Amino acid sequence: MGKKVLIIGTSPRLHGNSNILARSFAKGAEEAGNEVEFVPMAGKRIGFCIGCWGCLKTKSCVVNSDDAEEVVQKIRRSDVVVFSTPIYYYEMSGQMKTLLDRTNCLYTADYDFRDVYLLTTAESGEKDTPQHAIGGVEGWLKVFNKAKLRGVIFAGRTTADGTIRGHRELAEAEAMGRAV
Repeated sequence: MGKKVLIIGTSPRLHGNSNILARSFAKGAEEAGNEVEFVPMAGKRIGFCIGCWGCLKTKSCVVNSDDAEEVVQKIRRSDVVVFSTPIYYYEMSGQMKTLLDRTNCLYTADYDFRDVYLLTTAESGEKDTPQHAIGGVEGWLKVFNKAKLRGVIFAGRTTADGTIRGHRELAEAEAMGRAV
């Protein structure tokens, strides 16, 4: 069996363009023989980290009133983690940032992930549109020094759900998934 690949779609819209891009990555990763799980954040409740630091001892979040802990532990036990996000105001979605904050419990934990990928979509087509989101993921990875950002895809000029169809980035995501 191949690698355990977790793809987290952080769009608030289940059928949004970034989730479509994520499913292309998933298709390639599955075709390559990997165990793939796609977890959309749409409809999940992810609350803010409360900064209590209790998680550093327990290796799990002490806030048990939402869906974050389940997703965080999936991140912990995956070989490959893929984040897919729409770009809002030239940054990752708030859902993604809130989820990253909740991974604080993994800081002192034994985690499996080594390869991280970022898939992004935005209305803007400017090449530098995802730079702040990329910086956010790179900042997150400074804490998880056994892991590296292995690839980024940006699909610009995507607005309403489905407008990514026909974009070359879908094939790029599928190929990237196949190569994990």
